[in-house]
Amino acid sequence: MWKAVLPGVIALVTLGLSLVSGEVLRRDSEQRQVLALAQTAEPDQTKPLAAQGTANTGSENAASDEGGRPVALVIGNAAYPDAGLPLAQPVNNARALAGALREKGFDVEFGENLTRQAMERAMERFKDMVKPGSAALIFFSGVGIQAGRQSYLIPINAQIWSEDDVRRNGLSLEPVLGEIEAKGAGAKLVVLDASRRNPFERRFRSAAAGLAAIHAPDETLVMYAAAPGKVVNDGDGAHSPLLEELIAQIRSPGQSAEEIFHHTRIAVSRASNREQVPWVSSSLVQDFFFASSERTSNAQHSER
Repeated sequence: MWKAVLPGVIALVTLGLSLVSGEVLRRDSEQRQVLALAQTAEPDQTKPLAAQGTANTGSENAASDEGGRPVALVIGNAAYPDAGLPLAQPVNNARALAGALREKGFDVEFGENLTRQAMERAMERFKDMVKPGSAALIFFSGVGIQAGRQSYLIPINAQIWSEDDVRRNGLSLEPVLGEIEAKGAGAKLVVLDASRRNPFERRFRSAAAGLAAIHAPDETLVMYAAAPGKVVNDGDGAHSPLLEELIAQIRSPGQSAEEIFHHTRIAVSRASNREQVPWVSSSLVQDFFFASSERTSNAQHSER
């Protein structure tokens, strides 16, 4: 009897094994197909975005090419109640320069007639704007006073009776320049239209005239309205001669920042018959151009 049914049992077992094997192979094939599709649809997270074919936006490309947008801190202080009548030009100067810089693509932190607390807040916001590689410009028009061979920018609410009051109430730019240098700022530009006669000097036993030279980090370009220790008068115009010429030079295409400051110094000196000779100090090692198109064109020219 077993001999009669054995071939049938063997046939059934063989058929079952074949079916099971086929099902395993089919499932294995499906799993491989799913895995292949998943690998195609999901980028390899271990590879950089560029290798995955992911494109950056235009603004991101601009930031990487230029090292961040240029930024500026622009302050005009004119209303000093403790010093007599308001100054005629500083607020006009600040407004005009802020407009010219915005035309050139700068992000501008602007303030006029600021107290000490307001100046400190403006400086903090400005420092927050600085990104690695960003060009950073600082402009102040108002009263500046030299004390202990250091220059201080004077807020409108300062009460000054001595040099110690200057140090307590005034603000020095040197720590600000040091902090933005630590943040990786690129070219650092400073324009001080503050070489006016100290309105509080009669209260001092002795007072140094004009401003002192700023101790600035590398890659810094500084222009004063007059040489250290010198003072200038404002004149009768709505803007100071320095500011009028500086804006005209900024709007003249094709010039680097050093060329702009140099031509401004020469023009103001000639127009005043050398009664006012702006002073320029530079440690820049690379050209900086105010307009983004000029910066790009100059970079492309340098690469050729």
